[in-house]
Amino acid sequence: MYEIVERRQIVPDHHVLTIRAPHVAAKVQPGQFIMLRGDEDGERVPLSVADFDREAGTVTSVFLEAGAATMKLARLETGGTIPTYMGPLGTASEVEHVGTVVLMGGCYGIGALYPLARAHKEVGNHVIMISEAHSGWLLYWAEKFKPLVDEYHEMTSDGSTGERGLSFDKLAELLDAGLKPDLVYSIGCTFLMSTTAELAEQRDLNLKVSLNTVMVDGTGMCGGCR
Repeated sequence: MYEIVERRQIVPDHHVLTIRAPHVAAKVQPGQFIMLRGDEDGERVPLSVADFDREAGTVTSVFLEAGAATMKLARLETGGTIPTYMGPLGTASEVEHVGTVVLMGGCYGIGALYPLARAHKEVGNHVIMISEAHSGWLLYWAEKFKPLVDEYHEMTSDGSTGERGLSFDKLAELLDAGLKPDLVYSIGCTFLMSTTAELAEQRDLNLKVSLNTVMVDGTGMCGGCR
């Protein structure tokens, strides 16, 4: 059994889940994911790794409460246990010194970008983070990103926090102002990633997106996570 170090709602329908799993924390790298079950009869749920602490032996994920399986996860209590925690799974992101890296995230994707932000700063890249949400009360982890990255931007559809618009609007603005990123990541809803992909094709950008939305079993059978 695996100890639930923390399960907490950080903004409506978004939860942070930290599990004590030393064998996973010792090996996990940015860009990987884990597979868990909330109970013995529960569905296997793949979650992106949003943080890890090798010394404490903990791994953190941020998930969106969107269906039956994640609704069960949202009812887990700090101090409890879960029966299954597999990982690290998937191919880790290649992190090397390239120059300027732009990270674009919405929803659960904001959390999934944190290990990448930290890793790219450690190798000396200039890191720009763009967080997006419908409204300011759905943004989170600004306190973690701001001290870490070189530039931090918040975009909201209603203009309640940061600038009005979406993350790809900000990227387009930065490109028009002369930014030449060497690498761009986009993690979030399908609309965010598809529109960013269109912009990347138009501007000839090196873009990486998340494959969560096409993942079937998380074990490699379908090839979606390879």
